[in-house]
Amino acid sequence: MNKTTNLSIKQWKQDDRPREKMLSKGKQSLSDAELIAILIGSGNQQESAVGLSKRILASVNNNLNELANLSILDLMKFKGIGEAKAISIITAIALGKRTQLEIAMINPKIKSSKSVYNIMQPIIGNLMHEEFWVLFLNNANKVIYKEMVSKGGITSTLVDIRTLYKKAVVYLATGIVVCHNHPSGKNYPSEQDIKLTKKIKKAGITLDIKLLDHLIITKTAYYSFADDSKL
Repeated sequence: MNKTTNLSIKQWKQDDRPREKMLSKGKQSLSDAELIAILIGSGNQQESAVGLSKRILASVNNNLNELANLSILDLMKFKGIGEAKAISIITAIALGKRTQLEIAMINPKIKSSKSVYNIMQPIIGNLMHEEFWVLFLNNANKVIYKEMVSKGGITSTLVDIRTLYKKAVVYLATGIVVCHNHPSGKNYPSEQDIKLTKKIKKAGITLDIKLLDHLIITKTAYYSFADDSKL
């Protein structure tokens, strides 16, 4: 075991201490474990706050989205994490997610499938049921409005294409991007997804409203019909 792990944070070199590191080098210099270590303040007799934080992250494969799904009781299973520390971690994650949602509510310009993912992942990426959303765009590919048009179960959701395009006409959209989530975590299209995409594209041709992309979104990844040349 690394000798540094057995030392209290106060005994570490100043550059290695999370708080001091943030002050001298900025928040971007800290790892996820170091940020969590600042939240919890101390570890236990066997490991430092950073060591404990690394172990917590390892339990969720170093995935912050998975960490966000842990409950207070889940966190308290780790030695050195009491109720107060568990609440601190969950509070910080909740604030981060609210920040993501606020950013997602801004109407940005769509430049790529990644920009769609960045908008929609905080909204639907972690849901346990499927939702189908549409981003209505103007000539400059700027989002005029975004709206959920269907909500389903764990494995599927039904979409009324007529209602979808009725809304597009109301918003004077010249293009749309559709997206839905896969709670299963599988970021590739089903046969039903492929058929639905073709129907949406065909219906838009008559109205001169272009389907620019269809994204399937999961907690950590996405699939783009446009990127895969499936439109």
